[in-house]
Amino acid sequence: VQLQASGGGLVQAGDSLRLSCVASGLTFRSSTVAWFRQAPGKEREFVAGLFRSSGSLYYADSVKGRFAISRDNAKNTVSLQMNSLKPEDTAVYYCAAGQSLILSSMKRDQAYPYWGQGTQVTVSS
Repeated sequence: VQLQASGGGLVQAGDSLRLSCVASGLTFRSSTVAWFRQAPGKEREFVAGLFRSSGSLYYADSVKGRFAISRDNAKNTVSLQMNSLKPEDTAVYYCAAGQSLILSSMKRDQAYPYWGQGTQVTVSS
């Protein structure tokens, strides 16, 4: 299984970015998929997730109303649309996936067996 994340970059506060994660060897439609991020000197944190069986969406409080996770089954891709970006959103963003997660564990990074390589998002003030 390989996950490939892309779409990061350097933007100004208030701008938008769209991250994408493409999978090979795994079908996103039957998997729980999430985005995590890690800022310098901080622990990796959950950003957004899509639970496999229900397709329900979950977000960290810090990004609710600004970020949106979505899935394209035809392209086996999961995206993270990030709007109204803030300097505190600066981090390396990772996509992660797993096929056997239970709902209570989806915000825990240790629950995900598959990870993309990370893409840097830098938001300047």
